[in-house]
Amino acid sequence: MTRGASAAVDSSLVDTDRESGHIIRGEPATALSIETTGLVKRYGTVVALDRVDLAVPRAAVGLLGPNGAGTSTLLKILLGLTRPNGGKAQVLGRDAVADGRELRMRVGYMPETDTLPDNATAADFISHMAEMSGLPHRAARQRAADVLYQVGLDEERYRLVKGFSTGMKQRVKLAQAIVHDPELVFLDEPTNGLDPLGREEMLDLIGRINRELGILIVLSSHILDDVERVCDYVVVLDGGQVVASQPLHVPDDDTADLHVQVDGDPGPFLKSLEELGLMARPAGIEYASDEFIVARDGERALDAIRDAAAMTGSPLRLMRPARRSLEDLYVDSVGAGADGIRGQRQASKR
Repeated sequence: MTRGASAAVDSSLVDTDRESGHIIRGEPATALSIETTGLVKRYGTVVALDRVDLAVPRAAVGLLGPNGAGTSTLLKILLGLTRPNGGKAQVLGRDAVADGRELRMRVGYMPETDTLPDNATAADFISHMAEMSGLPHRAARQRAADVLYQVGLDEERYRLVKGFSTGMKQRVKLAQAIVHDPELVFLDEPTNGLDPLGREEMLDLIGRINRELGILIVLSSHILDDVERVCDYVVVLDGGQVVASQPLHVPDDDTADLHVQVDGDPGPFLKSLEELGLMARPAGIEYASDEFIVARDGERALDAIRDAAAMTGSPLRLMRPARRSLEDLYVDSVGAGADGIRGQRQASKR
């Protein structure tokens, strides 16, 4: 990684030259970043994961689920930190149990909890983590300086961690997760405890790590907007089972409902639509109050919307296929376990 530059990284296996600390790339082992088959994990009589089957592509992946859904347990298994009671898990084509040590050289992990050493400087800690990953001392020091620059801590790298703010500590945790130039990094609640500005900056950093440095990410979060902002694919767990696993942004098609907005008072327009046999509902809390979703009824819906707008003198500002939001997917998939999720989303926008 070069200071001030985007060191483009392909999605292939990683090895390290012990003398220079340079990264050596091999051929990609698989088109999937994560694959599990019949994964089971029990803690006594509690089933944390119940026959989890996943085939996740190489992408920026969001991992969602209510408390107790099994997301933390899944992360621990994928990192090789705990063994499943049944089934198999592969990360980057490597068995998470049998190849755990080799796999951890190729992945990074940003934990949710704050376990940083207070009496070390950021530079010393990140350099130590680089050496733990196999880099020689001199290369580790240079890599630490480069990575701390990338996460915006260049001027603070010689300060003791105990004097850092929450946002700065989160950046240190991110730096240690990527200092060895992993192919994939697991991020557990990376915006935890951050104010709105700090959250925006952290999400920008994560997006750059994925897009510019070419590092795959798995983002575990309870904040839907965080996942929607930086991820391309989403996995939702509930009760230890997969209830959704799909691309986050599904291309529009000619069967989707229609997202409509008109100028002025929408009342007459909506009444006219109803008289024409079409029903409309609010577009959702993330949209303006005058935006609606009209259920598509073949090509007739397009003509009816245009006719209603013309008859009521309501200029159409917007008419496009409706995109199903991540909130819709989450609430539909998790159901009762999604209580309060809309309130969380509204609070995150304040």
